[in-house]
Amino acid sequence: MAKQTVAVSGASGLVGTRLTAVLREAGHTVVPVSRRSSESNAILWDPVRGFLNPERLESVDAIVHLAGENIAGARWNSDVKKRIRDSRVAGTKSIVDSLRSLSRRPSTLVCASATGFYGNRGDEVLDESSAQGTGFLADVCRDWEQAALGARELGIRVVCGRIGVVLSSKGGALQKMLLPFKMGAGGIVGSGRQYWSWIGLSDLARALAFCVETTGISGPVNLVSPHTVTNFDFTKTLGSVLRRPTIFPMPGFVAKIVLGEMAEELLLSSTRVTPAVLRKAGFQFTEADLKVCLGNELK
Repeated sequence: MAKQTVAVSGASGLVGTRLTAVLREAGHTVVPVSRRSSESNAILWDPVRGFLNPERLESVDAIVHLAGENIAGARWNSDVKKRIRDSRVAGTKSIVDSLRSLSRRPSTLVCASATGFYGNRGDEVLDESSAQGTGFLADVCRDWEQAALGARELGIRVVCGRIGVVLSSKGGALQKMLLPFKMGAGGIVGSGRQYWSWIGLSDLARALAFCVETTGISGPVNLVSPHTVTNFDFTKTLGSVLRRPTIFPMPGFVAKIVLGEMAEELLLSSTRVTPAVLRKAGFQFTEADLKVCLGNELK
């Protein structure tokens, strides 16, 4: 396998940090893409203006674009939703626009997206050929992916990684759940029948690296475990791993009161996604089982 120089936006974040480690362990060189000039060796990037020194990209073989506003960082309102959208759509477009002027362009762009693309679909099994759903996140993901796919016009292979719920004790959804569950106050959300498509942080980082390295992969790729579970099963498994009861449910109407529109799309929506492209390409999951993944994260 040829060693590559990979530029990573969001390299200091939860996923970016683990991805950087995986790429370096495989012998690749990682160059962070950053908005801060204080970060050593970083390629400077402004989400609106693009790369401030684009010529540095002429030595880069691939770009992994992970940066974006935290979708669960604050209760959604018009301003928060605009920041979520602009950080993804306008930010990705600025990266693609910056590549147009280069004499030597990266061969690959792997851009993060999300399983929110599919919307609320009940128990329908969804693969990469499934149609877009409805809702704010579905529309953002559509436009986000279209911005990334603009790089195809430049002869660049583009992968849009539709990421599910990332499980890590160090951040994200799982970290926020731990305190109430450890206190014995955890429980199902809404009906508990909604499917949550999840992936362990380790497998996600390996899958992103796999997409960088595997030239036969392009277009949308579902980055989720092959074993999607309902919220009920997720809740009971987490309680079992923590050895805590899970008897305090959060009714759907309470979730909506507390979190507003965010609850509808992030907690109560049902998205049963399968990683068809990854499996066909031969990717091997190491934490496909939820109990194994949670046990590894929480040990």
